[in-house]
Amino acid sequence: MPLPLSALGATILPNVGGWAGSFLVRKHYSSWYMTLKKPKWTPPKYSFGPIWTVLYSGMGFASYLVYKEGGGFQGKAAIPLAVYGANLALNWAWTPLFFGYHSFKWSVIDGMLLMATAALTGALFHKVDPRAGLLMVPYLAWLALGSSFAFYIYQANDKIIN
Repeated sequence: MPLPLSALGATILPNVGGWAGSFLVRKHYSSWYMTLKKPKWTPPKYSFGPIWTVLYSGMGFASYLVYKEGGGFQGKAAIPLAVYGANLALNWAWTPLFFGYHSFKWSVIDGMLLMATAALTGALFHKVDPRAGLLMVPYLAWLALGSSFAFYIYQANDKIIN
């Protein structure tokens, strides 16, 4: 049985911000980013695209499950989906903060808010549809790694902080 278009749209939506951000990353990756002190456990460049595609798709499908099971924006899904929307906005803001403005401080602050809203989204999603909450777990794990990565860069590159 094919998925409805709303499931496809919800699954693709988070990727849109990721694709937009990837253009910004490409512009700065080979120059400015390569000069930064990074931890030894920095993930390889080629891993980010596939990992984020899987994570964004899982998040998006989770939002579809919550929308469907929770009665849409008028039902019990309204608050979980609003928190999810805030999380997406924070997620999409991180790349311009870090790569565009080279603001380590604000990317770390954004990352902390991102972790908090992702955890809350996962908990709220789980109340509506447990499968949706579980789909947020890999995203939270990756955010934990990413937040520690951003904090390391903030600490190690303090002389070039804007």
